[in-house]
Amino acid sequence: MALNNMHWQLNGHTGFSTASINPIKFLLFIIAVSWHSDLNAQLCNGSLGDPVVNITFGSGPNPGLPLPAASTNYQYVSNPCPVNGYYTVMHSGIDCNYAWHVLQGDHTGNDNGYFMLVDASFDPSDFYLDTVKGLCPNTTYEFAAWMLNMKNIQQGIKPNITFKIETITGQVLQTYNSGDVPPEATPLWRQYGFYFTTTQSDIVLRMTNNAPGGDGNDLALDDITFRPCGPKLSVSINGAANKKTVCMGDTSGIDFNSTIVGGYTNPFYQWQKSGDGINWADIPNANAVSHNIPAIAAPGNYFFRLTVAEGGNISIPSCRIASDPVVVTVDTLPVPAASNNGPACVGKSVTLTARDGITYEWAGPNGFTTNASSPVISNLALNNQGKYYVKVIAADGCSNMDSTVVFINQRSSVNAGSDASTCKGAGIKLQGSIANAMSLVWSPSLGLSNPYIPDPVALPDTTTLYILTANNGACISSDSVLVTVLTAPVADAGPDKVIVGNGSVILDGSATGQNISYSWTPNLFMLMGATLHPQVFPPFDAVYTLHVISRNGCGVATDNVLVKYYKDIYIAGAFTPNNDGLNDSWNIPALSAFPAAEIRIFNRFGQLVFYNRGATVQWNGTFKGYPQPAGMYCYTIDLKNGRRLLSGMVALVR
Repeated sequence: MALNNMHWQLNGHTGFSTASINPIKFLLFIIAVSWHSDLNAQLCNGSLGDPVVNITFGSGPNPGLPLPAASTNYQYVSNPCPVNGYYTVMHSGIDCNYAWHVLQGDHTGNDNGYFMLVDASFDPSDFYLDTVKGLCPNTTYEFAAWMLNMKNIQQGIKPNITFKIETITGQVLQTYNSGDVPPEATPLWRQYGFYFTTTQSDIVLRMTNNAPGGDGNDLALDDITFRPCGPKLSVSINGAANKKTVCMGDTSGIDFNSTIVGGYTNPFYQWQKSGDGINWADIPNANAVSHNIPAIAAPGNYFFRLTVAEGGNISIPSCRIASDPVVVTVDTLPVPAASNNGPACVGKSVTLTARDGITYEWAGPNGFTTNASSPVISNLALNNQGKYYVKVIAADGCSNMDSTVVFINQRSSVNAGSDASTCKGAGIKLQGSIANAMSLVWSPSLGLSNPYIPDPVALPDTTTLYILTANNGACISSDSVLVTVLTAPVADAGPDKVIVGNGSVILDGSATGQNISYSWTPNLFMLMGATLHPQVFPPFDAVYTLHVISRNGCGVATDNVLVKYYKDIYIAGAFTPNNDGLNDSWNIPALSAFPAAEIRIFNRFGQLVFYNRGATVQWNGTFKGYPQPAGMYCYTIDLKNGRRLLSGMVALVR
C-alpha cells in the first residue's frame, strides 16, 4: 500500500511524471522514505530538515499563554481542567476527572515544557490551523504532531484526528487520519503524521477533531511540526564514527563523509556548523559530498551536518533536509604547571609537583625518572640540582610538557652570642655572627636598633629571648640569646598620716625591684627604722623619706610621706555652707588620727542629720540632699580609743 500511495502522490499531486526520475534513484528513494504500513503514522523514515512550522508551546510556569486566536477553534482557559470545547497550555497537570494521566512535562521529558491540553468539543473542530507560505516546489514535507490520550482507562471516546493540507482557497490536497488514539495505563506519547510533495508555494495546515465530545476525547498535543523530508542522509567522521575527540594543536585535520540513498535528480549540498547543535550556520564554499576541516584551535564542542536540496532549492533553508549532526570535541591540553618547593638545603628534601593529568613521566639529573605525580627527592646532594622535565597525559590522551629547576644550597652557620642581663632602659649590644648566608634577621625586632645586622643594640622592656636566623636562599639556621631585663627600684612611702598629742602612727611603706635594700630618713622619733613599716611619733609636722636602692646598679628610688601633728583636737563652732569657698563645711582634720571615730549630728528636734565613721568629718549642711536651716546643731564624737565622748554645739550660718 505504501508503494501505491507513493506512486499516487508523485503522479497525482506533484505535477511531474515518474518518467523524469531515474528508476534506480526512485527505487532507492522508496526504500529510504517509505511509509509505515500500520495505521498509527505515515511518518518520514528518511532525513528531515529544520521545521518550517514548529509549535512547541514553549516552557515556563503554569499556565502557559494561549495560542493566537486564528490558530484554533477551541477556547483557552487558565485552569488545569478544561471542559468540552476548551484547552489550556501547561507543563504539568492533575487528574481532573479521576481517569486522566498526571503529566510532568512535555513529550521530550522537559519538566517545564508546555503542551496543549484539550477536552474536545461535541462537534468536530480544528485543534490547530496555520498557513505556510514560500514553500519550495517539488519538495516533500512531513506534517506531524505528538499526541497522548489523557484517559488512563479503556472506557470512553478515543481521540481521532485528521491531518489536512489544503490550498489557500480551501481545496484539500492531501489528508491523513490518525485512527483512534488508544488509551494507555501509563502516559505514552505517540507521533502521528504524514508527508506529501508540494505542488504550490502556499498551503494551509489543519488538524481536526473527528470524535464527538463527552466521556473521553481528551488529549495532549505537543511539537506540531511541518518540515522537509527526503531520503536517508548520513554523515560520518573519517568514514566511521559520528563523534571524534582531538587535542588542541592537532594538525592532522578532520574529514567528513556522507552517503545519501537516492531521491534527488540534481542534488545540491551545503555543510553547516553549530556551537550548540541547535543554531546552524552555512560553511562558506562547503558544497561537496565530503568536507575537510583543518585543526581547530579553541577548545569546545563543534557540531557539523550536511544539508541537501534539489537544484537551486539549496539556497532556501526551508527546502533542505539535514543529516544527524556529528560532533568534534576539541579538548584543552593539560597545563602541567611544573614547580618545586625549593630552593632546598643539602640533606633535606624537595617535592616536585605537576597537575592536570592521570599519567606523569618525570626525568631529571643523574638519571632520575618516576611516574609519580608529586615525587619527593630526599637526602639532597649538590648534584641533584638542575632541570626536571615532566610529560603530563590527561584522561582524553592529550599531553603537554613542562619543566622546573631545582636549586640546592649549603647550610648556613649562626651564633647569637652568650646570654646577658641589663637594667631596664639601659640597653645592651647583642653579639651575633653568621657564615655562608645571604641574609639575617633578629626576632622579635621590637626594641632593636636594627634587626638586620649581627650586633644591634637591644632595649627590651621585659626579659626577652632573641632569635638570630640566617638564610642563604634555601637553608635556614637559627640560634638564640636570652636578655634578662632588671627593673629599676620603686619606692612608695604610703599615704600621709596624722597624730594628735603624744600619739604615734605606723608608716605604710612599700618597695619593688630585684635585689634591693631600703631605709628611712630622718630616723628621728622612729622605731623599727630598718623596716618598711616603722612607728613614728614626732612632736611636730614631719616629712619622712623612703630610700630604695638596686644592688644590681639599676638606680635609687625615693618617696616622701607627711606626718601631720596636732597638739589637740580642734572643733570649729560654726560654718557657712554658702559655696563661697570659705568655711563651706564642718571639718575636723585631727580626726584622721582616729580612723574608727564615729560622729553624729542632731537638729533641734533630736533628729540625726549626719553620721560618719572612719574618715575626716565633711558635713556640708544637708540632710538627704536637702539644705538644712540655719541654727544650732548638737554633735557627739566617739574616738573609739577609750577616751571620754566629745560633745557640743555647732552653728550652721546662712
